[in-house]
Amino acid sequence: MTDWIKAARLRTLPLSLSGIIMGAFIAKWRLYGEGGIWDWKIFALALLVTLLYQILSNYANDYGDGIKGTDAKRASEAEARAVASGKITAKQMKNAVILFSILSLVATVALLYVAFFPKYMNEFYIFIGLGVASILAAIGYTVGKKPYGYMGLGDLFVFIFFGLVSVCGSYFLFTKSFSWDMLLPGTAIGMMSMAVLNLNNMRDIESDRLSGKNSFALRIGFKNAMIYEMILLQLPLILILMFLGVNGFFQTQNYYVFIVMILLLPLMKLRRKIMAVKEPKELDPFLKQVGIMTFVMAVLTAFGLNFFN
Repeated sequence: MTDWIKAARLRTLPLSLSGIIMGAFIAKWRLYGEGGIWDWKIFALALLVTLLYQILSNYANDYGDGIKGTDAKRASEAEARAVASGKITAKQMKNAVILFSILSLVATVALLYVAFFPKYMNEFYIFIGLGVASILAAIGYTVGKKPYGYMGLGDLFVFIFFGLVSVCGSYFLFTKSFSWDMLLPGTAIGMMSMAVLNLNNMRDIESDRLSGKNSFALRIGFKNAMIYEMILLQLPLILILMFLGVNGFFQTQNYYVFIVMILLLPLMKLRRKIMAVKEPKELDPFLKQVGIMTFVMAVLTAFGLNFFN
């Protein structure tokens, strides 16, 4: 059981929850202002679905990299990866991927049933398609003949599914509407998620080169990937500030809503520490830190909007 828990890579779970928290609690704030109802059952099921997607993705990545021999070339991670180290066989991991694909689909249907049935059947079917696409994206990063993670497209998919789909999709579950300003927090969460993936790919840049995994970081080189990382970590708070601005908070006396801006200094310090790294393997501790920072950003935004209004 311990090996399965390690393979689930629990340190990635706060990152996956961030988009749901951001979208759901912006919806709560907006529904409160309009006299609408915020359904906690939708929130609970959305959290369950995103956790299942994340574990599915981690198991699929372990399986895909393991059978391709990618993890075997990683001095920093090979011991921790279950299939590469032999702690879990490829067949067992494949079965786990199938199981979690089924669980993810069942949980998705349950979530959409609660959110849309029976008044919003068109939306129900559209989101079923999004759910299937999310499951395929979770698997397709490293699994298959042409996994998109090996073609340098991982950043794009992470931005779409961890950012836009997670934030805007969860917002839609509650409000049954789309608002263009949601692209701002969706992009913020998406960029922070890309920052985590880029750190991971920068860390593994040499082993990925040997295994033929052409990540975006490998394609642009370590130096340019570091510049890219700084941009990804610089813009999210600006985007959140823009979201608060377009919703009129600069014209109110409710300064508590800007509580999320206390992350300016910790993020500045984090960027300096990352820039000081010379050896790729030294980037590993920062993956967890950026993931937690993303989670805190979502929680503080939710807190400022809903508990000081």
